[in-house]
Parts: sequence; structure tokens; C-alpha cells
Amino acid sequence: MNDPTSQFCRRTRREFMWQAGNGFAGLALAGMLGGEFFGKQSVAADGATPFKSPLSPKEPHFPAKAKSVIFLFMYGGPSQIDTFDYKPKLYPLDGKTIQVKTFGRGGHRNEGRVVGPKWQFKQYGKSGKWVSDLFPNLATCVDDIAFIHSMTADSPIHGSAMLQMNSGRILSGNPCIGSWVNYGLGSVNQNLPGFVVMLDKTGGPISGAKNWSSGYMPASYQGTVLRPTGVPILDLKVQDGMSDASQRRLLDTLKAYNQEHEATRVSNSDLAARIHSYELAYKMQQSAPEAVDLTKEPAGIQEMYGIDNDRTRDFGSKCLLARRMVERGVRFIQLYSGGAHNDDNWDAHSDVVKNHTFHAGNTDKPIAGLLKDLKQRGLLDSTLVVWGGEFGRQPTAEYKEGSGRDHNAYGFTMWMAGGGIKGGTSVGQTDELGAAAIEDKFAVKHLHATILHQMGLDTKRLNYFFNGLDQTLVGVEGAEPIRKIIT
Repeated sequence: MNDPTSQFCRRTRREFMWQAGNGFAGLALAGMLGGEFFGKQSVAADGATPFKSPLSPKEPHFPAKAKSVIFLFMYGGPSQIDTFDYKPKLYPLDGKTIQVKTFGRGGHRNEGRVVGPKWQFKQYGKSGKWVSDLFPNLATCVDDIAFIHSMTADSPIHGSAMLQMNSGRILSGNPCIGSWVNYGLGSVNQNLPGFVVMLDKTGGPISGAKNWSSGYMPASYQGTVLRPTGVPILDLKVQDGMSDASQRRLLDTLKAYNQEHEATRVSNSDLAARIHSYELAYKMQQSAPEAVDLTKEPAGIQEMYGIDNDRTRDFGSKCLLARRMVERGVRFIQLYSGGAHNDDNWDAHSDVVKNHTFHAGNTDKPIAGLLKDLKQRGLLDSTLVVWGGEFGRQPTAEYKEGSGRDHNAYGFTMWMAGGGIKGGTSVGQTDELGAAAIEDKFAVKHLHATILHQMGLDTKRLNYFFNGLDQTLVGVEGAEPIRKIIT
């Protein structure tokens, strides 16, 4: 308590920021911005050494197929047997009670009443891929998509399953995959975050910011929540009456104080991230509004994403914004379909028809538009697009009545496109009921290993020392990418 630097940190700097105005203080102290800043920076009047960003560009471990990732997260758990995993033998079993082992929110069960698929399937493309009527637009893109029909997860509970899909662990406190990508590669953009998250208009998913946290890594690697309309990033606006020159002097002075304090500590990642977030915020004040200005897009492009339609406008705007982020060098972009409440996400416990009709209708055209737009611009080859939820759904009903399905982590479908992925392919298989994976079972860590591999990152070399271990996204035991879908 008698340490003068401690007193300075708790009192003097705080007083300085209060007296100078809290435009930037509100930004950094309310929550560190993730992202990056590198290149030439202003030098403080006292000649302080410019701050070096933790996200300066780094070389990949081997030639990368993808430069950016767009993860389309369908929060709540879409039903594989109603979307992309065609199970014709389920139709005549509708309403019958059969023996089948399931494990979901309702616990372990050995039998259940079958809920047959509620949509018809048709074959599309040269690959002849079966797709349900839920996705008529996305079905036209199947020859650019690799479907993984044998995904498994360790938990059938939303919170832990979400964390695993994002961070590789069912417990909180670990870096998310976007953080790992930016830790391994840095950023190629001076003015925008390297890890961007866009939430559903009804709110964020369960566990909130834990799903885009940097965990035990420096806070600079965490995700930044970006809004597709209005103010793109909260607390970014310059304080009224403050000129750019005054703001720059404030920032340089604050940086000098922070660097002076940082020099007295062996390690202080939060303080380093705070310095970094101020610098990034200053740059984003000019760059972020331009990056999210969708009015500059031609009418035909906006129509392609469904922005001209009330039903698809929200998710379409996010998809178009994701393309603009890719064009501007953002490494990892995550879009959420589905908010915190059951009625607002893909969690179809009571009525799969009402639930999936709504959410598929909101996302089908925007996602197809994203894939087609990336392809026509020559960006799909270098952009890895991932689609899926935290788990799937069971072939049997959860309740005595209705068409709802409980959670299913034993076997579900995800897909990938672009970024060196072999389009028009399907790998893995569930049983004839779609209840569990039986061929080429893949865990979440295999999906993560595939994403890192396509970004040029070796899962064994991409590690971070913490708690006495060289931690990795896929665990110390390692994981191979899904090579059957890699070109």
C-alpha cells in the first residue's frame, strides 16, 4: 500500500482522466477493446517510445489458404435432420415410440417418440447434395460447401457447449478461437479490430462476453462487438468540444503515464491492452463509421443480401458488413443468429416448425448472398466461412406432445466453405435416425484444428504458456484437421 506507483495508479492517473474528460476513459475502463494497431504512431511530447502493438503482423507457420474467417454461429442448436442431414427412414416413423439412446436437457433416455423431418429434401448442384426446403437459396451454393455430418460435442447444455465451440473448453476463462488466430497471426489492418463480433438484434448468447474473451491471454486479443447500424462501437464518439489536436495531446500524455507505470512491472497485460485500446480507438473514430456505411453498396448488392426486405435486413446487414471487414483485412468475424431467450434462437424445444421456419427464413438469403458475393469478388478462395451451432437436435420429441426436439451433442452437422475447403463434399455420417455419429466422428477440436490449419497455423506450435503448460486451442493432446475436406 505504500508503493508510490500503486498510489499513482489508483489516484493520480484517475484524477488526471477525470479532469481531462472521460471520452477515452469510458472506452477503455468500461471494457478493453480487442483489435489491433500497428505502424507509425505519434510520439509524446516528452519523447516517449512509441507503443508497439501486440497485434503486429506475424508470418504463418506454413502457406495459408485463408486470410480471414467468417463464423456464422446459429445459436441454440439447429436440427441437422431438418436442414442438411437427409434421413428418409425417419418420415414413416413419425409419431412412433422407438428404442433410441439420447442425452439432452431432459437427461439420458432409452426411448422416445419420433418427430419425423418437417420439410422435404431435394438434391442440388453437381454434387447432388440433399438440402431441405428450409434453405432454397443456400441450396444453390452446395458445390462450394463441405458438409461435416458427424460433429460431436462434450456437453448438451447451451452454456458449456457454447464455450467449447468458441474456446475449445466447456469451462470459462480460456481464449476464444478469434483470439488464437490474432495471437498467432497479428493483424494487417491499422484502424480496425482484428476480432469482430456481431450479435443478434435480440441480444447476445448465454454467457455473453465469455464467448469472445481472450481468457488468459492479454486483453488486446479479445473480440470487439460491432453494430451493423447506428454507432458501430459504443463509447467511441469524441467528447463534445474536444478538438483532434487536444485529443491527440491527451492520448500521448496518458500513454506516457501508462508506459512509465508499465515499466515498473514485470508483466501487466491489462495495462498494455489499455494503452493499445486508446490508440486503436483514436484510429477507429475515422475508420469504423466508413467501414459500416452500407449505403455505399450498390442496390443490387444490397438486394443480394436481402437488405431490401424487412425479414432478412438485420442478418443481411451483418453478412454484408462481414464482407466489408474481410476486404479491410479483419482476421476473424463472428456473426450470431439467435439471442438470449429461447423464442429468439434456434432452441426448438416445443415447435421445430415455427422455430426453424423463422430463423432459417431470416438467414437463408443473406448467407447465400455472402457466399456468392465473396465468390464473384475473388474473396471466397481466401475467406473461410463456417456455419453451425453449439450442437444439434434429437430425432425424438422432448415432450409428450408437440414437435419440439431436445439438445443433441452425439451427432450434428456443420459446414465450411472457401479458404481452401473442397466444395461439393460431405464427410462423416450419423445413424439412420440422425441420433449419433457413427462414421468419421469429429470433435470440436478437429473443427478448430481445420480452421487454424487453413489460416496457416500449426496447432502444435501455436501455444501460450499458462499454468505451467504450453496451452493450445485444441488441448495438449492435439488434434488433426479434417483432411477429407481440404483441397
